[in-house]
Amino acid sequence: MTDAGRHPRIKLLTLSEVVDVKGYVGNFKVKIIKKARYVDETSCTACGDCAKVCPVVRPDEFNMGLGSRKAIYSPFPQAVPSSYLINAKECLGHNPAVCSKCVEVCAKGCINFHMSDEEIVEEVGTIIVATGLQPYDPTEMDEYGYTRFDNVLTSLEFERLVNASGPTKGSLIRPSDRNHPKSVGFIQCVGSRSATKGGHYCSNICCMNTIKSSFIIKEHYPDVEVKVFYIDIRAFGKGFEDLYTRSRRMGTQYIRGLPGSVEETENGSLRVAVENAATGTLEFHELDMLVLAQGMKPAPSTQRLQEIMGLQLTSDGFYLEAHPKLQPVDAATRGIFFAGCAEGPKDIKEAVTQASAAAMRAIRLMHKGEINTEPITSTIIVEKCKACGKCAEVCPYNAISVDVKAKKPAVVNSAACAGCGTCSAECRFDAISMNHFTDAQLMGQVDTMLAVEPESKILAFACNWCSYAGADYAGVSRLQYPANVHLIRVMCSGRVDEKFIWEGFRQGAPVILVSGCHIGDCHYIDANHWTEKRVERIHKKMEKIGLRPERLQLEWISAAEGIRFAETMRRMERLRQSVTAEEIAETQNILTKL
Repeated sequence: MTDAGRHPRIKLLTLSEVVDVKGYVGNFKVKIIKKARYVDETSCTACGDCAKVCPVVRPDEFNMGLGSRKAIYSPFPQAVPSSYLINAKECLGHNPAVCSKCVEVCAKGCINFHMSDEEIVEEVGTIIVATGLQPYDPTEMDEYGYTRFDNVLTSLEFERLVNASGPTKGSLIRPSDRNHPKSVGFIQCVGSRSATKGGHYCSNICCMNTIKSSFIIKEHYPDVEVKVFYIDIRAFGKGFEDLYTRSRRMGTQYIRGLPGSVEETENGSLRVAVENAATGTLEFHELDMLVLAQGMKPAPSTQRLQEIMGLQLTSDGFYLEAHPKLQPVDAATRGIFFAGCAEGPKDIKEAVTQASAAAMRAIRLMHKGEINTEPITSTIIVEKCKACGKCAEVCPYNAISVDVKAKKPAVVNSAACAGCGTCSAECRFDAISMNHFTDAQLMGQVDTMLAVEPESKILAFACNWCSYAGADYAGVSRLQYPANVHLIRVMCSGRVDEKFIWEGFRQGAPVILVSGCHIGDCHYIDANHWTEKRVERIHKKMEKIGLRPERLQLEWISAAEGIRFAETMRRMERLRQSVTAEEIAETQNILTKL
């Protein structure tokens, strides 16, 4: 951080918050609120005289509440900038009758209580999102007694306790009586891999963090008994298995099984009941201190930034990358990249690796000074546009602007448009054309495929990234499915216009399938949500005019689900066989009259 603060080409804004992001790749405008420090950071030398005279004492967040700080303080050692700040909510005020001791003692006159928050707008070409993570709060897991017993700590509290710069200067003591513990236990997966409390995912770092902590204890206090209660140890990194083995050789006991209850004895020790899965017996362990290896959750700012920038989230609450293998640091919105734990829990080495990759991806995009866009973009047919604003509403990338009040035709930003085609499918006035996937081209494919013996065919619209790739995977895997399936490739299922469906039935198609990415995994953020709504709307119309709604199917198939694709096509064939020639003729007759 110090190197970043001193770099001549890096502007580091601390105590700041991003409140809005506008624009597109190459032309982002980021609005930032820089909060008042009430200390001039350019003049402050961090001498600490102000903190010495400050009468307000509060728990130190950096030391997890195990130490204290003043209302004027430095957030942590080697903080950048090297300047103190004042927590205005805790400070007694600048009225000399009340306090103002820090103002009187500051020789350089750095303290200014009249500072106010500052609004900054930065114009940037690319954005790297590195929001970090938040430790799981084990308060709700009361069976471990975190809120009831002083000697039950979280892994982060233990880290500060044994750190040389921590509140005890690295001395391992029990919070209850300040004595050195003779036995320490660790409970793994607290807030991780749980269906009811915390996250159901693995937090990645907990196992190795516990192993590191066991090393620290054994190296400084060889006589202390260390016990680790676990589900399974996940030491998958380079050299991690060796560290795990060395930890066992140093005397750390690894007991397979999570404790069911924790009770406090009269002397402040802890009695832990656990079923040992290796022996199948119920065991009781007396421990002087218990450490909860807490899991990791997405940072509190994740949801807010997701809404501001139109990003995608996984079911775990972390950001969803554009492609897990080919674009692991790219967001679906071009020009935005992920680094560190914004995309998922990871250790320092992985975070540094991903940060380097994100920086390289940003440089690769920006170094030419101009950006090449894909030709598959939307085009507005001005004379047909009614300025209703529907296209701007459905666009996942905010690439379309419409002045509804002034009735000015829509305008597409080609640099921001990703070519999903949702706007074209939702436009009621046919005022939007998709380059290379025009209505005429797609309708021509429908006409050609159903020109001969349409009653024997299955018409399917498949999105390029998932379901069409799933068909390829089924093919290379030699999976058997009906040969009468005729696929029409679209970039996104959101491009499938309602009129394509009606035309297919009008041409004599017995069944039609619309297939795309799973909800939440759409390569165009949330375009397939509009597909779902459109199909529901068509189903209601089919039911109203007397057509069987099940003849139009909607399926979510990923690129890796070749088996699912084959099974879906076999099911579609069974459905096709249930449609009689009379039903097809009646459908054509009904649609011709509409």
